Amino acid sequence: MTIIPSPKILLVGAGNMAREYAKVLKALKQSFLVVGRSKESALIFEKITGIPAIFGGLKNYLETKFPSGNLVSKAIVATDEEQLGPSARLLIKHGAKSILLEKPGGINLADLVKTKKLSAQTGAKVFIAYNRRFYASTLKAQELIKKDGRVTSFTFDFTELSHLIEKTNKSAAVKREWFLANSSHVIDLAFFLGGKPKKITSYKAGRLSWHPRGSIYSGAGISEHDALFSYHANWTSAGRWEVEVMTAKHKLIFRPLEKLQVQKLGSMTAEETLIDNRIDTEFKPGLYRLVQSFLTNRKNLPTTDEQIENWRYYTLMRQ
Repeated sequence: MTIIPSPKILLVGAGNMAREYAKVLKALKQSFLVVGRSKESALIFEKITGIPAIFGGLKNYLETKFPSGNLVSKAIVATDEEQLGPSARLLIKHGAKSILLEKPGGINLADLVKTKKLSAQTGAKVFIAYNRRFYASTLKAQELIKKDGRVTSFTFDFTELSHLIEKTNKSAAVKREWFLANSSHVIDLAFFLGGKPKKITSYKAGRLSWHPRGSIYSGAGISEHDALFSYHANWTSAGRWEVEVMTAKHKLIFRPLEKLQVQKLGSMTAEETLIDNRIDTEFKPGLYRLVQSFLTNRKNLPTTDEQIENWRYYTLMRQ
């Protein structure tokens, strides 16, 4: 049998997000191979990035090229939400030992659990790509929090633009799980900075045709770092994602999340803080540092285990 030489990284997917990953991998001078599903998306990918993409789907590629499991050790999965879990498990079965899964890592809890169980059996490490943890604004906020001592309280809003979401070509299954598929992006950032809940009380009202579980959310609690927190979201009204973090000396305002405004103790005004965001303007915000972390120390990358644990309070919040 002919041994197929393996690239350093396998990039699964040829859509918009995969193109963003390709841009970062090129800048990091990484050897990678791209596998997508349709010929159309592969051709568009090559036209935009200059990098050829194999089409026909991951399963066909793996079974044809790597029937004995001789697969590249690292992979990045940038497919749609419904294919994240199945793609990860295919890669694990073919020998992949380190996988970066686009957020949220699966379509639902059952999907995440399947991936966790298989990775535990094989020793594979699977990480979830929450890029907002790696924003320049987040890094600057962490510096200020460390200098001030700790977060004393925080609040966040994960209002979704429901009138736009309803019209997207996302599947009904993805829309039903929108809390995990999309809202978890801002929720993850808030609890990453302020600490995960150790106590939480949640309320919910309303419903949408595509999201029957609810449309208005409110709640409060205490984080593991003893910071008080509250949250709100109204998917049937005006609003936007935002996070506010309070320390003993500052209020740190993420509005939008890519920028950081700071209000000093005793001041009535918040001023935008100068941050070195050159990387976040050249690449999709947070993605360059996220990929760097995946390829090196994996610092601040949540695992599937952590994502499943987070589901505990996601469930309480969405009820």
